[in-house]
Amino acid sequence: MKITIRLVVSLVLVLALVAVVFSFYQVREERTRLTSDLERRSSVLAESLQESVTPLITSDPPGRLNLLVQRFGNREKFQGIAVHDAGGRLLASTADLELQISGSGPQVVHVLGEGYPAASFIHAAKRRIYIYTSPLLLEGKTIGVLTLFNDASYIDVRLEEIWRHNLIRFLILSVLVAAITLIVVRWSITGPIAQMAGWIKEVRTGKTKTAKPAVLPEMDPTLNPLISEVNRMAKSLTVARARAEKASSPPSGADPLWTADRLKDHMRAELGGKKLYLLSNREPYMHEKDGPGIRCVVPAGGLVTALDPVMRVCDGLWIAHGSGDADRETVDGSNKLRVPPGEPAYTLKRVWLTKEEEDGYYYGFANEGLWPLCHITHNRPEFRLEDWNYYRKVNEKFADALLEEIAGEESPIILVQDYHLALLPSLIKEKRPDAKVAIFWHIPWPNPEAYGICPWHQEILQGMLGSDIIGFHIQFHCNNFLETVDRFLESKIDWERFSVTRGGHSTLIKPFPISVSFEEPSEMTSSDDRPVKEDLLRGIGVQAEYLGVGVDRIDYTKGIPERFRAIERFFEKYPEFLERFTFVELGAPSRTHIKKYRDLMTEIDEAVEKINWRFRTKTWRPIVFLKAHHTHEAIEPYYKASELCMVTSLHDGMNLVAKEFVAARDDEDGVLILSQFAGASRELKDAVIVNPYDIEKMADAICLSLRMEPEERSERMRRMRTNVRVYNIYRWAGKLIGELARLRLEEETPTPEAGS
Repeated sequence: MKITIRLVVSLVLVLALVAVVFSFYQVREERTRLTSDLERRSSVLAESLQESVTPLITSDPPGRLNLLVQRFGNREKFQGIAVHDAGGRLLASTADLELQISGSGPQVVHVLGEGYPAASFIHAAKRRIYIYTSPLLLEGKTIGVLTLFNDASYIDVRLEEIWRHNLIRFLILSVLVAAITLIVVRWSITGPIAQMAGWIKEVRTGKTKTAKPAVLPEMDPTLNPLISEVNRMAKSLTVARARAEKASSPPSGADPLWTADRLKDHMRAELGGKKLYLLSNREPYMHEKDGPGIRCVVPAGGLVTALDPVMRVCDGLWIAHGSGDADRETVDGSNKLRVPPGEPAYTLKRVWLTKEEEDGYYYGFANEGLWPLCHITHNRPEFRLEDWNYYRKVNEKFADALLEEIAGEESPIILVQDYHLALLPSLIKEKRPDAKVAIFWHIPWPNPEAYGICPWHQEILQGMLGSDIIGFHIQFHCNNFLETVDRFLESKIDWERFSVTRGGHSTLIKPFPISVSFEEPSEMTSSDDRPVKEDLLRGIGVQAEYLGVGVDRIDYTKGIPERFRAIERFFEKYPEFLERFTFVELGAPSRTHIKKYRDLMTEIDEAVEKINWRFRTKTWRPIVFLKAHHTHEAIEPYYKASELCMVTSLHDGMNLVAKEFVAARDDEDGVLILSQFAGASRELKDAVIVNPYDIEKMADAICLSLRMEPEERSERMRRMRTNVRVYNIYRWAGKLIGELARLRLEEETPTPEAGS
């Protein structure tokens, strides 16, 4: 659209320039022609009158002269005549010429002195007057002057008409040019390009109506070179997809690989056309003001990374806190919008919180209380009554937003996400006991002794047990939860089935290791298409042989200071890697309202400065800290080009960065250094597993990764990729939703009568 506008504006500006130049030339020529014509007519009239006027100048009284002058005073475009004697005294004039006569005085004197005719224009009585003065000669002597006054206003009228007519022509031409340009651009350029873009999108997303290699229909011959290349690319993509699907098919009798299409079919069968409702504090897409415009941002964090692909498949409703400063400007009257931008696949509904609610519920109780309580990172949790009150209030606000949406739906399927909304399951069940609710706890669950610190430990457990399924990443967290319920609530616990029954309601406690989507490598991808490490290093002003990467939300649970101390120790123990290895930390600032997080940021900055000051050279730095909210598109080149990725969480539920790195390495190369305290270490056993508190062993792990033989690196990465490929996010969603659906079927199936 911008190209079309620029083209139209350019053409209109050229037309305007041509019109102005042409009009200026035409006006100048017309003025010259009309002035010459007026001068010629005045000269002819003056010569014809001289023979009659000259004998009457000396008559006394000048009665006949006055009669002659009055007789010529009423002609068209002719104002009148004035006659002066040799002394410049007015002898006779046409009536109503007082202003004109006074204006012609200098010209009369000039003609009397020179003896030659003269002409000029004056403005009188709001009109333009042409004055022509001619000497009256008798026997070669000037005895007076004859002055003719012509109305020249018609010249200005004519020139204004030219400008006006040319302006109208210009406007008409501009409209025609704009219309023709838009039509031609639409037919010849944007239309075919839009058709081509839609076709490419279908090929890319696998939505073509046939499995055969698609061919773009015939278009304008000028686009033939582009069409030819696109058709070749489409054919290669279709063949690559078919081969990848064939390669990904498991042996007969095995569980088929979970894909987006399989999840879509699974949900259609399990839910019977019902919509999936997902609730979380963090929204998948937020809108922020960017100067005069608005930009869409994907917030950092594993929750969005994992769940956005699921919601794209489900076309469900995601309810979340609208935290962007331009979020209100992008929703409709129901606080909803379709996302993602450009490829809408599901609906986002935003819940609005006041600053006090956000401070108390999110920064206070959730992140200064529950977060350190659940993570064994030796940070003391803080619990305040006012924060708890806001936590309950916000959970009730989310419940109201959901209940409004499910008012007309029978047995809705609801997924609640994480520790921010622990009270929500019971709030939903109170109003809608027919709803099927699952809550997935994305962070670890502590042992009963640690959990008992929370003053409202019973209320949180009661809120969570309102759900039908409680999901954790690993079985260890499920065990901790059941032990916690056993310690603090009166309930019946079935350790074989891993369920809690309380007040006649049963809740299953099960592990569902969350993951990421996995894209099969395309045959079209070659080494030339991969990110060049040198280009990445050049972009950050570093020269190095080896590259390491860390991707984290800046949080004290991620072990970033410990990671940097290990890198410093690595250079002390293995100085041969100085000026050869650079570690890039892609860190997203988080929760900066909380003092512990601000102090952590300061600690990290000081550590980077200290290590770089100690080891850096003119062209090399050991650590590059890129502190910003990085998009997945910006992170992926570092995943693909790095020799190693470090995930050194001090305590983590899963940590999807580890799985993202593995999924990105379609070259089956690279080494993952993974904390034993991250849930991902239970699955990715071919990573180099480390204790993030053991700085010496972490330094050795970096050296081991850089010196590892290519065959071993490839074999380790191949096995990890198989795990991530099989246990992907679609499998996670399918298993969790399947559990909910089966619970619904079991409860709706009548129990057989005894003896029947």
